[in-house]
Amino acid sequence: MKKLILLSALVLITSMSLRAQSQEITNVSSAKFEVKVITSVESIVPSGIGRSRLISTDEDRDYKNFTSGRTEEDNGRNKSKRKDIRVKNFEETKLLNFFNLGGIRFQNIAANDAVISSKLTTMLSEGWDLAFVVSGVESKGGEGDEFGIYITRYIFKRKI
Repeated sequence: MKKLILLSALVLITSMSLRAQSQEITNVSSAKFEVKVITSVESIVPSGIGRSRLISTDEDRDYKNFTSGRTEEDNGRNKSKRKDIRVKNFEETKLLNFFNLGGIRFQNIAANDAVISSKLTTMLSEGWDLAFVVSGVESKGGEGDEFGIYITRYIFKRKI
């Protein structure tokens, strides 16, 4: 009898969970969202001669205006003009470089963390949800290549 009650409870809980998930998927699919990307670019150029910044924009671009389709019959290249894609109004926050003349500067990394945390906190307080964080690095590519950057994209979303 105990096994039957336990099994019934498990089936009921599973059913309620699936129903709640189904309702959540329905609510999300009917909701409209806006997305905002904040990008940090941190220089790893020796001697501190690189540039590090936190970049964001409020200007919109519709990707459809710069997208073309290719087919076997029509293999023409995209004719979008760079000047039409370029954003001239953006927010640029100065960050410190990872290196100075003495080498790696951990104090600079901590300072960048504080500035980036401030920006992320502001975004969250404005109703944005941090959806994804994507990072990449272009580091020293061999002899003679002393340049490199860390780039991190913070992708936010919020309901409209």
